[in-house]
Order: sequence, then C-alpha cells, then structure tokens
Amino acid sequence: MQILRANLYRLDPTTEQALFFSQTAGACRYVYNLALEQRRDWHRPGRNITYLSQRSEITALRAEVAWLAAAPVHALQMAVWAVDTAFQRFFMGLGGYPQPRKKFRGDRFTFPDPSKLGFKRLNKNRAAVKLPKVGWVKLVGYRPLGGELRSVTIKRKAGHWYASIAWRAEVAHPARATLPSVGLDRGVTLFAALSDGRKIEPLNAFKAIQDRLARAQRRLARKTKFSTNWKKQKAKITRLYMRAANVRKDFLQKLSTDLAKSHSVIKIEKLQIRNMTRSAKRTVDRPGTDVKAKSRLNRSILDQGWGMFATMLNYKLAQRGGKLVYVHPAYTSQTCAECHVTDKASRIDQARFVCAHCGHEDSADINGARNIHQARALADEPPKRILRRIGKRKHPREENAS
Repeated sequence: MQILRANLYRLDPTTEQALFFSQTAGACRYVYNLALEQRRDWHRPGRNITYLSQRSEITALRAEVAWLAAAPVHALQMAVWAVDTAFQRFFMGLGGYPQPRKKFRGDRFTFPDPSKLGFKRLNKNRAAVKLPKVGWVKLVGYRPLGGELRSVTIKRKAGHWYASIAWRAEVAHPARATLPSVGLDRGVTLFAALSDGRKIEPLNAFKAIQDRLARAQRRLARKTKFSTNWKKQKAKITRLYMRAANVRKDFLQKLSTDLAKSHSVIKIEKLQIRNMTRSAKRTVDRPGTDVKAKSRLNRSILDQGWGMFATMLNYKLAQRGGKLVYVHPAYTSQTCAECHVTDKASRIDQARFVCAHCGHEDSADINGARNIHQARALADEPPKRILRRIGKRKHPREENAS
C-alpha cells in the first residue's frame, strides 16, 4: 500500500533567502493571474488553451521578463498547474470559480522535482531542506520524514515562511482491526458524544480569542490604511487567527489519534457543513430572519473544525486497519435508541431526550450517537458531480514522462 503524507516545518531563512522567497512568490502570483486571465477567454473562437499550451509559453515569457527568469521554472509551471486544477475543481462542483491571487494572501509556490530537493538533520533539534537556486534552508525543529521526499511547497503565513514537505512510502496493508466500533455525534455544546457514553467538551479556539480580536480590529479601523502602523496591527490580527487555528488543529490531531487507536470502525453523520453554515442574510428584497443568532451558530460550527476532524479520522483509521463510516443524519436526534420510534416531542431540549413512546430517558447527544452507531452505512460512492467529470488529471511529472 502506498501512502502520501506531508510534514509541515517552519523555516528559518537568512535575509537573502527570505527575499528570494518573496520574489518567487510574486513571480508565481503573476504567472498564476496571467494564466487565469487567459483561461477566462478560452471560449473565444480560435483559442484552445490548456495546461500544456500555457506551460510551453513560460520559457518565452522568462526570456522577455528578466525578473521572471530569476524564479525557478518548475515553480512557475506549478502556478499554471494550480490554475488548471482550480478550473477542474470548479467544473466538478468542488469549489468556486477561480479568483486572482493577491499579495500577502496565500503566497506560496511548489518545487515538484525531487531530484533537485534534499532533507537532512543538522543536530538534535534542527534540520534543513535543500531548494533550487537557494541551497540549504534551516528549519525550526526536527521531525523525520516517513518516506521518500517527493515535493516541497513554500508558503507564507502570519509573517513566517513554512515548508510543507511531501513524502511517499510503501507500507504493508494493515491487518483488519478487531477493536470495538462506536457512533460519534458531532455538536456545538459538546464537541462530540460517543455511543459508549463518553462526552468530549468543545475547545472553542476562536471564542477564546474573540474579545482580543475585536479590540485589535477596532484599533486597526482607526489607523490609516496601508500605513506602517496599519500593517503592524494587521500582522497582529493575522497572528491571532493563526494561533486559534494551531490550537484547534492540535486538539483535533490528538483527539482523532486517540479515537483511531481505540476503535476499528467509527460512524459519523454525513453533514453538509457548507449548507449548514450558509448566511441567513439573504437579499434586501427578501431579508432573512434571526440573522444574528444564525451568525453565532455558523461561527460556532466552523470553530469546531468538523470537516478537518473527519479527514483526520479517515486516514488515521485506514492506516490502522479501521474504517470511517458515514450514515444519513435524518432524525438521529428525534429517534429513540431503545424503541426506535421517531417523535420530535421526545427531544425535550438541547441536553435531554425523553421518549414519548417508551419513556426512555438519556442525554440527547448520547442518544443521537447510539442511533448513529445503529444506522446503516451510506453507499460508498462518489458524488454525481465527480462522475460527470471529463477525464482524469495527471501530475506534471507524469505528463513530462509520457
């Protein structure tokens, strides 16, 4: 079995290396936006724009623009590949229409050729990564790769540069796990309730910084836009957001690992999170109702990281011989786990469930988790929008080899 993972490291570049990263990110952003502009005109007569046709134009473009020639050609090619992938996802219904990249927002670029990359340990707590035209760049901390190095993506977040190092490894298929199965009901008041009676309190990482964030944003509003002090205050706000994201990710990683080690099958509801967190404002002519309450609920749902948690459970269970199973979410909170009678009157309030038919009383979240555990699994089929796609995309390295 082949696994593909990535380790994230914070970089400790020199002044020259950090300047090169900024210039390369700017060059890739320019090529991405240029390729996107060309793709928007693809429907015009006589134009047949593809990833391969755009990639072939990069050499001529680097000859005309001197500052583009300083950027690694593979990083520029991957910027064109990102445009192509964004359009493929849009046509499959997996994302919105591709938008131009802006400076300091998602600055990133990728080195896809492993023959020009390297990774080595410097001492007990330090390592370094080798990049084209840069050489060895030191990393903060050390964690060994789990396999063969495949690519490196450099990204800027909250004023720091990070390296996402992808690696690939061949491992034996894990033996089928014999641990007990469990149903898991995700929520907001409780992060999760398990069918075996365990309750997991929510972390609420964003709520912890909400007051500080509000004060920081008020200070930002009083400063002159794009001034030096405005940029400093903007950086503080970015660091606050990143701190909350890191705390949330750490919580989800530890919890998902604990659950994957103790269960072979975990059942969860197939929730449409995007629809659940849709704004209630609607339009001026047809305004929504309870907008403020719905906004708070949306914020609380997104603060839990349900989608990220499901992704972590999926791959961690798979590598241990377990499986993540999705079930239909309809009526799991209104059905009695004992007599299986569905009655919305049985849900007394947010926390209590008292069956109107048999009198069974339990925590509403635990009752829902038991129903999830007993429910039949949904068919393991891709959505129809994916089945309608035309062809399958290849990685640039595979296209170069063919």
